Amino acid sequence: MEQLIIRGRKRLQGEVTVNGAKNAAVAVIPAAILCDNICTIENLPYIDDVISLANTLNDMGVKCEFVDPHTLRIDSRNINNFCATYESVKKIRASYYLLGALLGRYKKAEVAFPGGCNFGTRPIDQHIKGFTALGADVAVEHGMIKASAEKLVGAQIYLDVVSVGATINIMLAAVLAEGTTIIENAAKEPHVVDTANFLNSMGANVKGAGTDVIRIIGVEKLSGTNYMIIPDQIEAGTYMMAGAITRGDVTVKNLIPKHMESLSAKLIEMGVNVEEGDDFIRVSVTNPLKAVNVKTLPYPGFPTDLQPQMSALLSVVEGTSIITESVWDNRFQYIDELKRLGADIKVEGRVAVIKGIKKLSGAQVCATDLRAGAGLVLAALAAEGETTISNLQYIDRGYEAIEKKLGGLGADIKRVKRSK
Repeated sequence: MEQLIIRGRKRLQGEVTVNGAKNAAVAVIPAAILCDNICTIENLPYIDDVISLANTLNDMGVKCEFVDPHTLRIDSRNINNFCATYESVKKIRASYYLLGALLGRYKKAEVAFPGGCNFGTRPIDQHIKGFTALGADVAVEHGMIKASAEKLVGAQIYLDVVSVGATINIMLAAVLAEGTTIIENAAKEPHVVDTANFLNSMGANVKGAGTDVIRIIGVEKLSGTNYMIIPDQIEAGTYMMAGAITRGDVTVKNLIPKHMESLSAKLIEMGVNVEEGDDFIRVSVTNPLKAVNVKTLPYPGFPTDLQPQMSALLSVVEGTSIITESVWDNRFQYIDELKRLGADIKVEGRVAVIKGIKKLSGAQVCATDLRAGAGLVLAALAAEGETTISNLQYIDRGYEAIEKKLGGLGADIKRVKRSK
């Protein structure tokens, strides 16, 4: 087990480069098995979720080979196993995309209920609703989701809730189905668009991704392709707020500014200086910051995956802020850890009331999930004294070499083996 040791109150400055998007990568990698050929995926983040997914595909007979840490070659011509067991998927939530991909190409799939971060119920009823509408039989037995179909036929599917996972999974299942599939009330997140673009690069016919209606005309087969993943919106936002919480001057490179609009608007409202370029955003602080209210929403609203980082930032901003979590039902588990650093936060249901204090103080804390871990890292950067963060396996699921990137900006941060 490893820990991060951070000595805070260092003003961050300089440039940091964002990796490819985790949430796009974990959808595009399973999507690659829809073609009976070779796909090369570039700009992947070299993180635990990507490595685990590649290992899962290898177990199924797919040949996954890292050409370099950020490029994966996927050869699915000899796939011989349509089952992903709990042991292989227990660490990653996005393993459910194997259902849509296997069902789409082979008309059969068995995937264990996925693992990943636990911050509330994440039902897959909308996924099952979509598969059933396309003509599949779906059953849940002994912790396994089993789907099969003689053939898949396009259908009109209205999602009862906006679900990124269901939108992508139905797309994967539908691209090789007969006829036209229409997904209404679809999610609009950048990684939904990126997955659609990847499918189209293989020869699929997907239109409307990025709007709330996606239309898919089934094709007979898909071809191999080379594809580059979009930059990671959440990693970019994390480093933008790292600059703000340390009252620093940080330029975050290799991002898409439009993806950051909801965060940039809140930072500007707080008094942060935000300067946009074609593929970078510079964040700097020259004046005192003020409290703001934030409500998480599906894209293009404020991302739930940036909520813990924003809580950390607002805990050292003058005044009282309110964060309303409207996406997940139990995403404030980390608040007790922030309180160990001195934060003044009260939680009632899905609402957190944050009274800003002048400074946090170092303590021993544990990451409770991926983005909570990032929030604790930000809080530690602003805290006086030394903070030790445990449960790094969560942080490593979504951030490549976070200690090196922050260290390059001037943070006093190191990764150490945990003493027994």
